[in-house]
Amino acid sequence: MASVPKQDVRAERQALYRRMDQQNLAPLWEVLHSLIPNQPDTPCKPALWRYSEARPHLMEAGKLITAKEAVRRVLILENPGMRGQSCVTQSLYAGLQLILPGEVAPSHRHTQSALRLIVEGSGAYTAVEGERVTMHPGDFIITPSWTWHDHGNDASGPVVWLDGLDIPIVRFLDCGFAQNYPQASQPVSRPEGDSLARFGNNLLPIDYEPASRTSPVFAYPYARTRESLEQLRHAGPPHPAHGYKMQFVNPATGGYAMPTMATFVQLLPGGFAGQGYRSTDGAVFHVIEGEGTAVIGDQRFALRARDTFVVPAWQAYRFEAVVDTVLFSFSDRPVQRALDLWREELQPA
Repeated sequence: MASVPKQDVRAERQALYRRMDQQNLAPLWEVLHSLIPNQPDTPCKPALWRYSEARPHLMEAGKLITAKEAVRRVLILENPGMRGQSCVTQSLYAGLQLILPGEVAPSHRHTQSALRLIVEGSGAYTAVEGERVTMHPGDFIITPSWTWHDHGNDASGPVVWLDGLDIPIVRFLDCGFAQNYPQASQPVSRPEGDSLARFGNNLLPIDYEPASRTSPVFAYPYARTRESLEQLRHAGPPHPAHGYKMQFVNPATGGYAMPTMATFVQLLPGGFAGQGYRSTDGAVFHVIEGEGTAVIGDQRFALRARDTFVVPAWQAYRFEAVVDTVLFSFSDRPVQRALDLWREELQPA
């Protein structure tokens, strides 16, 4: 029996595909390798945002649009591999937010969870569900999902922080909601420091019932964090890849501080030259203090205090520190761990 010429088979396949398409059907075999790759294949690219270059744009925006007009005056850190998608990785959003003296960023709430890492300035505040906290550089602050929050600046200078949100995750799941508060500022109903006093000292109120999986402590002061890192340094040698690294936790559960985003802080001692490491959770890093280098794949990024950079999923990276350097980072690790998807790998020395 004579075989059918290959070009005839191709033509017949294409004709079949056109008929299938009219019924909203498509052939898996044409896309299988892209749907289930041999290893993670992300459009996310390594990138560095120098604060010295971003800050002038942010300050100019402060002159051209008010916090009230903008609702949130933020410069989005768009990954160069995904421009126009308002994301820094496939699952995360990041931006630099500015609030000027006397301004109030109006109160609202949304299903997306948010974190703040204070970059520059002191004396501004964020309010979450009736409690205010004063911002200081290096502080890590949480805005849980569907909680009222506003920001204000009673200080004499500008305050800038890094925003991290799970916007792409919520968008993917089609479950995003938002609501504006009737007034610009919500009423203050609890004294500053109330949540830290109740939940931040290895103690819990005896009648505490978790309302969500987000930490009941919504502000983690950098002074405490830095002290913990210093104590860790004196307790033993650093991890070969991470230096001295700690995870922010929910004190009521010991788990992640947020259900969709893991947050970490690490100290790289001066002279540290780390081994390579990779994991499936692409991560956003911010340099709180210090100076060094991030080697991501075959690219080298010189790091300075207040810079922000991103490491794509399953991309090998390593750190070098000129002086003591502290990095804050966040990723979607809780989601991956919950779905049994997360993997990590320490590269050979």
